[in-house]
Amino acid sequence: MATERPDLAAMLYPLVRELIAIELPLLAGHEVSMWGYSVLTALDGTPVRTQAALAEAIGADKSRIIGTLDELQNAGLIERTPDPDDRRVRLLSITAQGRKVRRAVRKDIQSREERVLDTLSAADRKTFIRILQQLHASR
Repeated sequence: MATERPDLAAMLYPLVRELIAIELPLLAGHEVSMWGYSVLTALDGTPVRTQAALAEAIGADKSRIIGTLDELQNAGLIERTPDPDDRRVRLLSITAQGRKVRRAVRKDIQSREERVLDTLSAADRKTFIRILQQLHASR
């Protein structure tokens, strides 16, 4: 008979809530929202995206992220240019400053995450991160 365990969401939710609480002040310190950081991260991985493709990549409604895109563009972190093939479409790209901010935020977040990961042995930490990366890649 298998040992009963809590649902994955029940086990992960407290950890995710703690990680978000760690991230929010760091994001605020860099004057970027959680959605803004998601946009910068997605754009840093690809040269150019349409707003629709970006929204799909980060799991947001394309009309919902317009305010975030405005904020990022006004801060000089992204550029929006008309698509030469369809002027109704905007192409998004991250600027050098946007890349710099994204990398600084990630460095700060991962530095703080070390406090959470310090509760694991080195081997468990490596396994935990590998499994999370594997689950993330399979989605």
